[in-house]
Amino acid sequence: MSEDNTTTKEQADSKKQPLEPLPHTVAKQYVWQGPDGAKIPYTATAEMIPVRHDDGAPMGHMFMFSQVCDDAPADDRPVTFCWNGGPGGASYMVNIGGMGAKRVKTDGMAHLKGVGEVEDNPYSLLPNSDLVFIDAFGTGYSHVDPNYDAKKVWGVDGDADAFTRGIIEWLTEHKRFNSPLYLYGESYGTMRNAVVYRMLGEHGIGVTGVIEQSTILDYAPTLSGNDAYYMGMVPVYAATANYFGKAGAGEDQFKWYNKAFDFVNSTLAGALVLGDELPASRMDQIAGQMSELIGLPKEFIVSKGLRIELDTFRKNLLKDEGKTTGRYDTRFTTYAYQDVQGDNEFFAGEDPSYDAINAAYLDVYMKMLSDMGFTGYENYEGLSMKVNEAWNWNHQAPGTMGSPQTPNVAFDLATALRRNPTSRILFLGGIHDAATPYWNVRHDMSKMFLPQELKNRIEYQLYSNGHMLYCDDVALAAAGAELNAFYNKRHED
Repeated sequence: MSEDNTTTKEQADSKKQPLEPLPHTVAKQYVWQGPDGAKIPYTATAEMIPVRHDDGAPMGHMFMFSQVCDDAPADDRPVTFCWNGGPGGASYMVNIGGMGAKRVKTDGMAHLKGVGEVEDNPYSLLPNSDLVFIDAFGTGYSHVDPNYDAKKVWGVDGDADAFTRGIIEWLTEHKRFNSPLYLYGESYGTMRNAVVYRMLGEHGIGVTGVIEQSTILDYAPTLSGNDAYYMGMVPVYAATANYFGKAGAGEDQFKWYNKAFDFVNSTLAGALVLGDELPASRMDQIAGQMSELIGLPKEFIVSKGLRIELDTFRKNLLKDEGKTTGRYDTRFTTYAYQDVQGDNEFFAGEDPSYDAINAAYLDVYMKMLSDMGFTGYENYEGLSMKVNEAWNWNHQAPGTMGSPQTPNVAFDLATALRRNPTSRILFLGGIHDAATPYWNVRHDMSKMFLPQELKNRIEYQLYSNGHMLYCDDVALAAAGAELNAFYNKRHED
């Protein structure tokens, strides 16, 4: 008789090993020096923060990397919690590439060498706020407890709940309750921001400000054939065509972008709604206007029914040069793939604007942690496809019924602002961002029908960058002034 290899749940649970021993907390003192010679002494701390459920059961440990000013009074010193998106992305990019005290120097649209050059970040948020960079569960060094179901935290609501708990735990551990609290998210991190903003309020914790960089609030435009997708892309296409000299030669980049923005609202939106009921003569006329804006032939646009997919645009704008453009930042280019390599799924995932920076960013970040004495685990998950593919998109927004798998967290953002009308929201967009087009967030927020008093608490800023603001020094310099003003507004109310 063969041996019975079945395993009971109790036996399986008993084999699960806890996450202990955890890497020890490490801290190191530094001095940040700004471009004007100003100096800020600060302590960088790498630590694993325990996150627990209401019943005390451990959910796991979140890796948090903080940079805290050593000589500023904590009562008026803001603390900003920062993260990237994905879902499945760790927070190293917004740290070592973007808002942290140190960064990897950029080189325009050039592909960075594997060995990144590090400098004190002249655009860091540190002069305005202490910083805490958090890795989502299953990313970076953050680990779900082996006795906890990871599916509970790999989803819109579970993820936001875990971050809310993690933030509260950090505030408790570091005795920072009643400090001005800010949230800074990029990409999917802006969706996380919206829900965490609401959830923190429901836990009795006030949020002073929310910063949304490269925002996506409504996931419906990611569905096949959604008209809002095509509308949002056209201004990005126009800015890209202008950058490469394919349209609007000699025109200011922002004027050209805004011209396309207005075209979408005044002309394209109504045409897309009509579909194939749009008269042929009108189709031809609109395609001609669109061709002038985005640099593709009128006949080609007509053949696509005015609906130009991003991959179609990326493949065709620079086709005569044998190149394709980026997605996160459409100004980056790479050599075009031959058809044998060019299936849609593969091509959609190829992005020269990501390839150009990722290795340098991650290598520098790992060295920085190592130099501090934090060894972490065997592998730092910069981008976990396991988390991404397991994501639960169900989300019941406040005031709605059901839990659609295409979440719209603009409702969460608007609800949180209504409940906390002294808080502020700042949207930072880029004209070359084809991952989270700026047109869409303006459209999404316009449907919230907020009263003017609350609309006055929201700011929209548009720059020359793509998805990663920190890849563009010109945009960073402009955004730095806006961010400084945003933080200072906490004293105006």
